[in-house]
Amino acid sequence: MKLGDNLFRARKKCGLSQEAVAEKLGVSRQTISKWETDETLPDIRQSKRLATLYRLSLDELIDFDMDVKEVEEAIERTSAAVEEKIDWTKAWGKRFPVLLQYRERVDTARYAAGLEKLLEELKAEQSYSEQDAFLALKDILAGVWKSRQAQPPENT
Repeated sequence: MKLGDNLFRARKKCGLSQEAVAEKLGVSRQTISKWETDETLPDIRQSKRLATLYRLSLDELIDFDMDVKEVEEAIERTSAAVEEKIDWTKAWGKRFPVLLQYRERVDTARYAAGLEKLLEELKAEQSYSEQDAFLALKDILAGVWKSRQAQPPENT
């Protein structure tokens, strides 16, 4: 995605018009338009001011993805009570049907025992709480998944 698209989407997300942004930055509306259409680029100072205005870091503004930002904000707004009501397996199962089917075929107790052992080791070695150990193990597993996805497929 281009910087202009990011600027446009971030501005819209904040509910600001080009005129309002231009006024706050001391530039013309046409300047904002040119930035959003990638005709010209804001200098680093103006970029930083835009990021501040849009309540983003400069890195976030450059890589702005409204969908990701909305998910992050939704997670922050979700209370523990609401989280308890969500059937995450069912929710994710709509996208990944294996989550709704694997229990019929997999010896889950066998895998759970191995994971329980890893959780206990992590808790003991790092003095983690139950939840912290679980979250760390989950994050480690996600990292393994990402590294495997980055590897070229094996020739068979």
